[in-house]
Amino acid sequence: MFMVLMGTVVIAGIVGYLSEKTGFTHNGYVPSIIICMGGAFLFYFVRIMFGISFGPPGLDAVLSSIGALIIVPTHWRK
Repeated sequence: MFMVLMGTVVIAGIVGYLSEKTGFTHNGYVPSIIICMGGAFLFYFVRIMFGISFGPPGLDAVLSSIGALIIVPTHWRK
């Protein structure tokens, strides 16, 4: 379980960095990485507690990171 958590953090960081590098978001590198890690942590614990999953842990990390990037920044935009 601990290695899955570490892999989730690494994958979330990479997704946050790549989303900023490709122009998918315009939050800044650090905020995008923090948003991705938060979404990945949340879904990791939901997966452990309730058994909800989209597939392997890596796919869950990528999808939850992208979902967090879509949901969080748009909430604060005007």
